[in-house]
Amino acid sequence: MIRLRRVYDPPEPGADGVRVLVDRLWPRGLSKAAAAVDEWPREVTPSAELRRWFHAGGSAGEFRRRYEAELAGPGAVAELERLRGLAAAGPLTLLTAVREPASGHAAILAELLTGA
Repeated sequence: MIRLRRVYDPPEPGADGVRVLVDRLWPRGLSKAAAAVDEWPREVTPSAELRRWFHAGGSAGEFRRRYEAELAGPGAVAELERLRGLAAAGPLTLLTAVREPASGHAAILAELLTGA
């Protein structure tokens, strides 16, 4: 099971399982203790260039295409496989600072991890 949550929301110990931050930058104003992040694999986060392009007015569809292309790189592929293994072993929560995790890059990543 893969969950999507905001990193600013308090941890849910019985439901979150392994908590994985999937943002390139550490969330503003949040201590590492409060975030309770277990892992931070930067290989599967959108690159700085892609983030800048999107925030400058890039389209969601093109962002998805470019992000999936980044995730096809060797380092990302290995990390995706490792994350799939974690998800198979128990709950996996993808954490992001975006306001609507279900409509951001974390949702794309979750789809790739589940094969949906």
